[in-house]
Amino acid sequence: MELTWNEVLAATNAKVHSGKLRGNDAIPKITTDTRKIEKGDLFIALRGENFDGAEFAADALQKGASAVLVGAPLSKSVEKALKNAKGAVLTVSDTLAAYQAIAHAWRMKFDVPVVAITGSNGKTTTKDLTAAVLSARGTVCRTAANYNNEVGLPLTLLGMTGGDVATVVEIGMRGLGQIAALAPVAAPSIGIVTNVCEVHMELLGSIENIAKAKAELVQAIPAGGTVILNADDARVAAMRSLAADGVRVLTYGIGADADVRAEALRLTSDGSQFMVTWNNERHDYSIPLAGRHNVSNALAALAAGFVLGYTPQEMQTGLQRLAVTKMRYEVHEVGAWTFINDAYNASPSSMAAALETTANLYEGRKIAVLGDMLELGDAAEEAHRRIGRHVAELGFAALVTYGSQSRWMDAAAAAAGCPVCRHAETHEVAAEHLRSLLRDGDTVLFKGSRGMKMEAVIALLTGEEAGH
Repeated sequence: MELTWNEVLAATNAKVHSGKLRGNDAIPKITTDTRKIEKGDLFIALRGENFDGAEFAADALQKGASAVLVGAPLSKSVEKALKNAKGAVLTVSDTLAAYQAIAHAWRMKFDVPVVAITGSNGKTTTKDLTAAVLSARGTVCRTAANYNNEVGLPLTLLGMTGGDVATVVEIGMRGLGQIAALAPVAAPSIGIVTNVCEVHMELLGSIENIAKAKAELVQAIPAGGTVILNADDARVAAMRSLAADGVRVLTYGIGADADVRAEALRLTSDGSQFMVTWNNERHDYSIPLAGRHNVSNALAALAAGFVLGYTPQEMQTGLQRLAVTKMRYEVHEVGAWTFINDAYNASPSSMAAALETTANLYEGRKIAVLGDMLELGDAAEEAHRRIGRHVAELGFAALVTYGSQSRWMDAAAAAAGCPVCRHAETHEVAAEHLRSLLRDGDTVLFKGSRGMKMEAVIALLTGEEAGH
């Protein structure tokens, strides 16, 4: 199954500015990166605030691309560079919209379930778990890392192949209307909403607006599709009323009454075991992930499997193939210490969950190395203070903080009785503080927002490259 030049022109309403195309020829590959150009490819020149991919269009043609797609009008410098280049030049008003339209056209060639996932926390882990569950019947196309934005989503969709049994994508957002715009690109048949928490408060202003933004995925699922909602989160559960007529609504939960419910949880540092009730049947499952929050993520994945008719045996087989995205509560034995790298991102709820999981599952002394939680707006100070108090309440032996906002965390932890609190303005100082505190047998949790790059502290202590 291939996409032809005529199909690209039809999907984008592009005009042929110069050169010629053989309309029915298949396009080997579509890329936005000139470093990945191969003979016959289509290069799409995306524009950003500080760059214009059109400046590299001539280079793409020189490297063997059959055509480039650039935004009109062309600048004089781009026009000049393209004048003598071999290949076709296609123009559109918005190259990003064209990229998404091409990805949608490609996605619609495949009659397979597409599962879209959103939520404040747990999107990536839920994506990984869902892909694992569905892998019991074959290859699953899924979002790489957390490429869940307006560029990452089409990149994922263009990776679909005829051999895939399903596609699982994350859809993130930075404001109202973004999920509503992105979801139709993927045309999902199943939508999962994990939770609504204090993330993006700076941009959206209130928890109610965050819920409204996440609910856009529910509203995007067409009749005949299924919405899967976290019954343990009241704001998510309330989204049931927003589902369109003819859309099936399924709930999952641990504490709440739900269609897919977990009980008899057995949580250890090596993983989680639990019993799931569904359709008047009970079956045992296990995942190699620690923490109650990951049981919740697994329930969402299992619910998708139930919707698609997978047997409990198939789903447990799939879960054994789980490949988790890096820096999501990764446990590493480093000499006499246990380092937990949960540094990919952080919000108040995910920070609390990571602290609780660490406190409950590990013996001996525990140290938290925490960075700022960003994009919280007016809620930032109280959110950081609340986490600081929680560190003390959970009995952590020490807290090392990094970043300007984490000073609130440091002060609150000290006031609440945390024995040792150290603040750092650099990764290097944070590493020095931690090095002076470490004792054999200690367990250390590293966590902060992506912009804080807390994995760098690990790298300074281990001598390994950050993030590895």
